[in-house]
Amino acid sequence: MPEQFVVPQFIDIEDKIIGPISARQFIILLAVLLIDTLLFKFLSIPKFLMTGLPLLIIGLTFAFVRVNSQPFHYFVLNIVQTMRKPRVRVWDKAISDAEARIFIKTEEAPPVIPPRSKPPMSSSRLAELSLVVNTGGVYNPEDYK
Repeated sequence: MPEQFVVPQFIDIEDKIIGPISARQFIILLAVLLIDTLLFKFLSIPKFLMTGLPLLIIGLTFAFVRVNSQPFHYFVLNIVQTMRKPRVRVWDKAISDAEARIFIKTEEAPPVIPPRSKPPMSSSRLAELSLVVNTGGVYNPEDYK
């Protein structure tokens, strides 16, 4: 009986390490809170609110928002890749019609010679061959002539 193997399921769900927070979310939040702490220490309150609050919102977005069941950073990467590719593809026709006709010219193929066909076998010859095959080569028609 073949061995049974356990098929992994839910492989797209991240492992939770601290309550409902995965390792990726924890690292993003840790980095954002560390940067916000440094900004709070070195900037005045109005400047901190103008830079730290948007940074916190961006960090929370990257940590918790999912678009089409994918993390937000995959969504951002897909947007960047789409923007880098050209949206409209234009064919640049650089050759003239006369030059194109040169490329279109086809060489004439040599005439096809039909394969030679063998003359049909007579029924007696066919019977001799089947006898040779059936006897495993023991029967030889030249021996009996």
